[in-house]
Amino acid sequence: MRLRSVFTALAAGLLLAGCGGDPAALPQRIDNHHTPAASPAAPTSDATAQVAKEVALRPGERFVEVRMAAAYTPKAPAGEGTDDYRCFLVDPELATDAVITGAHFLPANAELVHHVILYKVEPQDLAKAEAKDASEPGDGWTCFGGTGIGGGGASLNLDEAPWLGAWAPGVSERVAGDGIGTQLPKGSRIVMQIHYNLLAGQGQDRSAARLRLAKDDGSYDYLQTMLLPAPVELPCRPGKTGPLCAREKAMKDLNARFGSEAKVADLLHILCGSEPIGPTQTCTRPVNGTMRVRATSGHMHLLGRAISIVANAGRPDERTLLDITNWDFDNQSATALPQPVTLTSSDTLTVKCTHDQSLRDRLPALAGVPERYVAWGEGTTDEMCLGIVMFTKS
Repeated sequence: MRLRSVFTALAAGLLLAGCGGDPAALPQRIDNHHTPAASPAAPTSDATAQVAKEVALRPGERFVEVRMAAAYTPKAPAGEGTDDYRCFLVDPELATDAVITGAHFLPANAELVHHVILYKVEPQDLAKAEAKDASEPGDGWTCFGGTGIGGGGASLNLDEAPWLGAWAPGVSERVAGDGIGTQLPKGSRIVMQIHYNLLAGQGQDRSAARLRLAKDDGSYDYLQTMLLPAPVELPCRPGKTGPLCAREKAMKDLNARFGSEAKVADLLHILCGSEPIGPTQTCTRPVNGTMRVRATSGHMHLLGRAISIVANAGRPDERTLLDITNWDFDNQSATALPQPVTLTSSDTLTVKCTHDQSLRDRLPALAGVPERYVAWGEGTTDEMCLGIVMFTKS
């Protein structure tokens, strides 16, 4: 697998992952015109606030609901750990090319559903998706990281991830601004990747997603997603000991729980360059082509403290696109920019995250969980650092 695909698979298994992520659904009201600024930590404007009530369908829009074919009982696939990532193939039954102008995930068992990412499967990749679905008993298949399909529209790419939407704590329906939508060609299917957090208990789930669709008549600016992952290297605190406080042992545990996806913790250092071990990690990547950034989001897990996304860090034209100084795991909504920011291939984007092991002393979800060396991982008790940039080409 190409290095880029490995990183994106990890980020995807994230987004939001163990957690969360809003890792990035359709942003609420991403318009072509100026909108009021708002605090990323507590969005209040019409540009960034979650949809608190039903938003009426606009001319040409319709709702389509896609639901898991059968109830599923989450379980840790390897018999270890407290996380299950399961992919379900669903069919929006499109007879014509469409765009998604809004997405709303409907968890049937909200205590178990940790986050969800919707992936596009284009018609040429349908046979691979159906084969993957048939490879395991029951509905769906195990899918730590990405969907495991690969190739074509279902492949993962950090610069243009094939996400159709995502859900994490604090997220309700996201509605794109007029004239903006995500491509969904006729004959496409959707993979609904659900991260189940087994720390919350046991039970069944049969969740659904409601899509807001419009005919793709050639008038839409296509919304895309760029992922900015950075390493996580969080040692045990001074004076704290445990069987997983050595990084080598912690990595073996990650491998036992997530297989090859555990390699991302090391591969991120190749992508981003070596970072010192400690609570704050960064990664800078070049912009690929021209983009108009319309919204940003961040994703960490329970030990997150702060996350930022900066364009051209350290340069005279430096510009902060996201700055959350008090991370709230239960509010991972996207923040629309006051106005779109145009970036080109001469620009860079930097994500920066700060984590804090001391939070495990105060969080009920981590009560009784032994201290460990925390690296990038798919589980609720692991961590991530992911910047999410939503953009159009015009």
